[in-house]
Amino acid sequence: MVPQIKKIIYTTDLTKNSLYAFYFAVDLAREHDASITILHCVDVIPASAYAEVRFASLDASKIFEENKKLEKEEGVIKIKEEVQQFCRSAESEIGTPCVDLVSEIIVKEGHPVEEILNTADTKECDVIVLGTHGKGWLKHTFLGSVASSVLERTRKPVFIIPLASEKRNN
Repeated sequence: MVPQIKKIIYTTDLTKNSLYAFYFAVDLAREHDASITILHCVDVIPASAYAEVRFASLDASKIFEENKKLEKEEGVIKIKEEVQQFCRSAESEIGTPCVDLVSEIIVKEGHPVEEILNTADTKECDVIVLGTHGKGWLKHTFLGSVASSVLERTRKPVFIIPLASEKRNN
């Protein structure tokens, strides 16, 4: 039996390369009549930073929490704006409005790898599409890579899109 692709999770960090990877998610969605869930992860603020603010004053703690909430809401708005703008510019190449392919935009706070894997499972996605920065061997060795960690830990197919060629205008 040939696996069906009906739900795609596309992860973005809002960089130029992640938007380039969106072309591939859109192409997959069009080819397989699938929907796209877009996921953006806001990395966790270290507990030590939160503790420092918390002990400084109760008012500072409230401000900190309100700022976190605003940041998340602004993140959703920014992603929606980025996707809509990208879709408008991409429509001449892809033919159909790609905004119609997006079923949901999710912004989560947490460690990106965990959030990608959990969301892919929760939303029952068939494939994961993400871009990679290609930061090099040294950074990958010491810092790890979201793309390689997702690839190592999932049982779902993963499409990892490398940086676009400098010749391409995107």
